[in-house]
Amino acid sequence: MQRIVILGNGGSGKSTLARALGARLKLPVVHLDRLFWEPNWAEPDAEQFRARVRQAVAGDAWVCEGNYARRTFDLRLPRADLIIWLDTPRLTCFTRVVQRLLRNQPRPDRADGCEERFELAFLKFVWTFDRGYRPGIEAVREKVGPQVPTLHLRGKREIKAFLDSLPEPRADDAPLLNGV
Repeated sequence: MQRIVILGNGGSGKSTLARALGARLKLPVVHLDRLFWEPNWAEPDAEQFRARVRQAVAGDAWVCEGNYARRTFDLRLPRADLIIWLDTPRLTCFTRVVQRLLRNQPRPDRADGCEERFELAFLKFVWTFDRGYRPGIEAVREKVGPQVPTLHLRGKREIKAFLDSLPEPRADDAPLLNGV
């Protein structure tokens, strides 16, 4: 496993798992939200975003978290060794997003110049993700990367068991910097 894509709902734990995998496997971590959003939550030009993603996944090893299926799967999935779907219950996702909103603390996965803000549309996205958005993401995944093994993890216990199943990093392995 040298190139891993992590998918899931907002608040599902994609960024947390990506950082844990990056540390455990000594791989750079790519947070797509950091590549996508401009200050004050402005959207970039579509090709500008794709160029950022193309550069971020050009290396031989990475963990890339975020969906952006129609915009980036053609860049990421053909190179991926593994896809991890986080099947976190929507109430858990929703609760985490609300807590994140209330705390408004810096996070390594949040783009510079983008403060947490209450957006009813995003809360609706999280609540309706499994019915309204996941099928479309899954359809693009099946079209672009049907050959990539996909692992489904549901909940902290399964995530911990997966992480525990990975080899311990050697002490002489130099850590890679967490990417973008």
